[in-house]
Amino acid sequence: MPLDRFSTQSAAYAQYRITYPAALYDWLLPQVPGRERAWDCATGNGQVAAALALHFAHIEATDLSANQLKQASALPNVHYQTSPAEHSPFADASFDLITVGQAVHWFDEPAWHREARRVLRPGGVLAEWGYQLCRLETPELNRVLDEFHDVTSAPYWDANRRHIADEYAHIAFPFAGVQHARFAVEKHWTAEDMLNYLGTWSATANYARQHAGADMVALVAEELTRLWGPGARLVSFPVFARAGVAR
Repeated sequence: MPLDRFSTQSAAYAQYRITYPAALYDWLLPQVPGRERAWDCATGNGQVAAALALHFAHIEATDLSANQLKQASALPNVHYQTSPAEHSPFADASFDLITVGQAVHWFDEPAWHREARRVLRPGGVLAEWGYQLCRLETPELNRVLDEFHDVTSAPYWDANRRHIADEYAHIAFPFAGVQHARFAVEKHWTAEDMLNYLGTWSATANYARQHAGADMVALVAEELTRLWGPGARLVSFPVFARAGVAR
């Protein structure tokens, strides 16, 4: 069954999740033979769809969550609709490119890749990417984040989330000419920004469901805010990506 872990925090997700770097698109787009149609699957708030809209004549952008789609910007060449990844409404051989950012681990992998191959044109490209837990320049703050991620929130992560830790190494990718790349996204965040980002985690939403709406982030807020201090700090997110060609 498809998993929706982000509808309840869709507004915060749109504000505090990272945007992907221009370098990712500079790496990806030269691999794509056509510029007619692209599908951004699990588009969330539409940030990738908006980036692709600068390069393709038409974008289809889908997500399980209608609440997430409400956060997306209206653009003349982007069409948003709710749909599961594994059973899309699209015709065979419809797309030059399919993208999935930070979502493949929620999919039924065999069904998803069958669907991607069905709707890609011959020579079309599927690109999947995600990002790891952020890093700061202060070891003590990294320790607090690691403990919150690896210990406090550990019982509340869905099992699927383990695929982020191993960068999709155990999710099959049955496409040709596979290319891999790494990038970094840097943000200058205050302690409040970081706490709001932690509030977008699926584990945070799961905790609230299991504890009558309680906020798991409150368990780390005091210590993180004290160590962070006033002002902004540099936060770096490691991004991993893979792309392959449909035959």
